[in-house]
Amino acid sequence: MELSRPLVWAAPTLVTLAAGCYGISQAQPWRDELATWSAATRPVGDLFRLTRTIDASTGPYYLLLHAWTGLFGDSVVALRLPSVLAMAGAAGLTAVLGRRLFGAPAGLLAGLLFAVLPGTSRYAQEARPYALVTLFAVLATVLLVRALDRPGRLRGSFYAAAVAGLGLAHLLALSLLAAHAVVVLTTRAAGGLTAGPTRPPPDSDTRPGGGKPGDTRPGASGPGDNGPDDSRPGSRPGDNGPDSSRPGDSGSGDRRPGSGGSGHRRPVGGWRERRLWWWVVAVLVAGVVLAPLLVTAQGQRSHQLDWVAPARLADLAALPGGLAQSGVVGGLLVGLAALGAARSGWRGLLPDACVLLPVLLLFVAALAVPLWVPRYLFFTVPFACLLAGAALTGPPPPTARPGAGPPPTAQTEAELPPTARPEAGPPEAARPTPAGAQPAGTAGAGPAGTAGVTARTGAGLAVVVLAGLLGLPDQAAVRHSHGWPRSATVDYRGAAAVIAAGQRPGDAVVYTPRDGWLFLDLGIDYHLSRAAEKRAAEGRTAEERATEDRTPGDRAAGGSAAGMRPRDVLVTRGRRDRADLWVDECPRPAECLVGVDRVWLVVAGRRDDPLAAVPGVKGDALRAGFAVGQVRPRSGVTVALLVRQG
Repeated sequence: MELSRPLVWAAPTLVTLAAGCYGISQAQPWRDELATWSAATRPVGDLFRLTRTIDASTGPYYLLLHAWTGLFGDSVVALRLPSVLAMAGAAGLTAVLGRRLFGAPAGLLAGLLFAVLPGTSRYAQEARPYALVTLFAVLATVLLVRALDRPGRLRGSFYAAAVAGLGLAHLLALSLLAAHAVVVLTTRAAGGLTAGPTRPPPDSDTRPGGGKPGDTRPGASGPGDNGPDDSRPGSRPGDNGPDSSRPGDSGSGDRRPGSGGSGHRRPVGGWRERRLWWWVVAVLVAGVVLAPLLVTAQGQRSHQLDWVAPARLADLAALPGGLAQSGVVGGLLVGLAALGAARSGWRGLLPDACVLLPVLLLFVAALAVPLWVPRYLFFTVPFACLLAGAALTGPPPPTARPGAGPPPTAQTEAELPPTARPEAGPPEAARPTPAGAQPAGTAGAGPAGTAGVTARTGAGLAVVVLAGLLGLPDQAAVRHSHGWPRSATVDYRGAAAVIAAGQRPGDAVVYTPRDGWLFLDLGIDYHLSRAAEKRAAEGRTAEERATEDRTPGDRAAGGSAAGMRPRDVLVTRGRRDRADLWVDECPRPAECLVGVDRVWLVVAGRRDDPLAAVPGVKGDALRAGFAVGQVRPRSGVTVALLVRQG
């Protein structure tokens, strides 16, 4: 079954884009997204000050969102759309990588399977960097494969840039480099990594027993022959094909990759060593770019991850369901990936390592340092889908000699150098086989083989559809809430709606708690801003128009032209002044509440007596001066209106 190259990557890209956009605004922003909103909407100077205090590792993403929101606003859709685009790109690149490793059908199925996972929709619809991390992880791996197949300075530069982007998106994702290192060190020099035809190193002989003078077998060569292109019409003795020496070059002393030489050949180890040093240099260049971020983030680790518990063995068992956002689909993915790893042989080395090594490295580190957060490892999911794609289509057909791909087809000719394509006159053994014929040593060609591939691809599509159907309940759940666990989510939107419906000019608002990661104040403020914008768009009332002539201080106390907002009366130093995500409150709350007659009290959890849940001097001041007028509980939060006594 021949698939057009655009179809292989376009179908997963479009499916992911459609799934990501569907219901994108249904789940309200949860606490992590509220932190993104708070950071991204600050002036650039304040944003850099924030990253020196906390969230340095997420700082580059905040800077990207700052530029994005400046153009498109800070609505829920606008905040999440970059993640949708990044995840769609990751799906397309997953298919591209699968095509190179296992063939077009496997690439298509891998990309589509990734597209229908509930976890893909979950992180595509979240204003956090995980979709961007996934994009850079797959992009860096695609560039690695291309550079290993044919090294060059430009490809090395692209790879280094992708690795730098990966680290800027999330530093823990650099654990992927361990997998890349294994591949660089162990991949056979002649065979490359791709399932299609690859050009072996011209200065090495990988055929069993080597070539002998006069040997005309497919894949054999004579003296000075370093590849099949030497037998094409018009080739000269010692000509290596597309990279051969120019007229006048003897070839014997040419040490360039691709140049011939009838008497001197560099050993395979030299080719492998060259690739190793290329990779080391690329990683070092990326490391220089990331060094300041690494140093800053290391100093913030104890504060940034103080909520994370040490890793346990049970966390490994729960990881597939956590990443897929579905226990059933996660189990199916693991089963298919294990089958693909067993079937794919050495071609599965790359996705095997990209799945296992980051997970194991983070888990071992998390035994000593609190680092284990499953969503940090979502970038490994595309590689598991690659193995699943290989399982659904079967391994690539055996080829005529080690390291070579199948005969060129319309699908793979574009990957060959121009002089290696059929029209350049390759030897008989390398030409595409006529319909119905099978070249020696090649299985699966011809109509029967094509029918088998078509049948396997169709069966694989059925499995992908099944995975999508099994994940439908979880797809609905991730569009209901992004909080985790979902049974303990906070309805910031509902709480803000209660305040917006009953507020009056001069009202104040008080939150408890304010020193944790729940961000009640950010959530209420975000949704009150949306409510005010909605009222402004629908048309302002006479009362709102009257407030236009007020001073900024008056508007802060009793509303604005766009819509009233209760004053956060106890704040003495805001987030921008502190350069973090929290505020300082008045040490003597009774004095700060003087002149306030109505207070909206927002308390975490469902409380029958919200005043009793306020601790310390803040609770004493509220209980002494106010009585509860009404209580409106919402999921994970309670809103009470306090009215001054006497």
